[in-house]
Amino acid sequence: MGDVILTMKGIDKSFPGVHALKEVDFDLRKGEVHALMGENGAGKSTLMKVLTGIYSKDSGTITFEGQEVNFTTPKEAQDIGISIVHQELNMMNHLTVAQNIFIGREKMNGKLINDKKMNEEAAKLFERLNININPAEKMGNLTVGKQQMCEIAKAISRDAKVIIFDEPSAALTEAEIDELFKIIRDLREKNLGIIYISHRMDEIKVITDRVTVMRDGEYVGTLITEKCTKDDIINMMVGRVIYEDPKEKSNVPDDAPVVLSVKNLNAGKMVKDVSFDLRKGEILGFSGLMGAGRTETARAIFGADKIDSGEIFVNGEKVVIKSPQDAVNAGIGYLSEDRKRYGIIVEKTVAENTTMASLDNFANGLFIDKAKEKEAAVEYVEKLKTKTPTVDTKVVSLSGGNQQKVVIAKWLVRDCDILIFDEPTRGIDVGAKSEIYHLMNELVAQGKSIIMISSELTEVLRMSDRIVVMCEGRKTGELSIEEASQEAIMRAATLRN
Repeated sequence: MGDVILTMKGIDKSFPGVHALKEVDFDLRKGEVHALMGENGAGKSTLMKVLTGIYSKDSGTITFEGQEVNFTTPKEAQDIGISIVHQELNMMNHLTVAQNIFIGREKMNGKLINDKKMNEEAAKLFERLNININPAEKMGNLTVGKQQMCEIAKAISRDAKVIIFDEPSAALTEAEIDELFKIIRDLREKNLGIIYISHRMDEIKVITDRVTVMRDGEYVGTLITEKCTKDDIINMMVGRVIYEDPKEKSNVPDDAPVVLSVKNLNAGKMVKDVSFDLRKGEILGFSGLMGAGRTETARAIFGADKIDSGEIFVNGEKVVIKSPQDAVNAGIGYLSEDRKRYGIIVEKTVAENTTMASLDNFANGLFIDKAKEKEAAVEYVEKLKTKTPTVDTKVVSLSGGNQQKVVIAKWLVRDCDILIFDEPTRGIDVGAKSEIYHLMNELVAQGKSIIMISSELTEVLRMSDRIVVMCEGRKTGELSIEEASQEAIMRAATLRN
């Protein structure tokens, strides 16, 4: 690692009702990958937004290449050499790859945009990064992984000296993560400074040189990655020990009644003749590789996608589900993996989102009983330990883990007996994960039943009583937790029919 390129000292930032950053320190060296970690709401994103000119700091100093800087816009940060690759990519899908890379900085031929020149420049960038992408391809035709590589190319095209990666692997396949790591290592070799924000402990140990941990808006400490353990990092993040042992034995009696039975379900191209049973008080894990059809199966059961054929029974009674409202009426709740698109309305308050699926219970004539709504929201904020200034706070200002808790509260208020959790802990930290695991175990202990779709094998093995495995739209395996292992799941997940 080289000299220090970036120093943030005593950074303080407050919003109405929230002291988000409390005199935080951070530094980055040339040729270093420096992880920034902490629970959701710890202040990581706020610190990076201060660095990149999205937020103004209340106090403290930022020094870049030996000079004190004070960015008022993201463009100012980009122009001096600091770029960010956001978790939620901001691409124009109808434009070409090259047009996206040079958007706002188009190469011109007189008054006309010179697409040929931009394609040539983009091709040189990709060659430099060892990326195989056609600059003339429409951005919308690329995978998420390829789109992310285009964002990296865009940062490099601005002569970036520091690149911030915010949860870069959240939506990538294992192969795409390997490609991403190759690019990051190459950037490190070229003496760039990399700030890497992620909740995935295994990645941190593989790709980073140092780890800085934040908690509740404060700097906790910095560790050298090769000299620390995962437990060291977790203990600094949450201030407590979290045990994550796999489940060894099912808690569901053999004679537990079947609450949901799906028979020969077909829907679109991704759900082919799927059958399974869910028992009272059971967590039924759904595992498989990306594109296996797990989410599509859940969406069909919930009425979000059209069912072509098959039957669904709830408590032994056949039900016809043509819409999400039909599913809710049958006692089924669905926590989508895309919570911002399907789970919550970010511009509404915590209270409004909490009661969204149960408005009939809060109606007073033509109006919503706001006092009753607030009372219910407060109850579930306390039950789920949701971090929010008040229940009147807009959900957009909450961290990812706390947004997830609001989605869970929505279905708990509705009192659904069957809950489908689709990637319930994606993009949230170990502390919030542990709380959601505890909540799920509490729910099944109360007699509710859960289908849990997860791409993390350790999560599936830790939480499930039984595991259904899918591959290319078909159910290719069903394992009791006693016989399940990562190897057994992967064998079934690659068993193409």
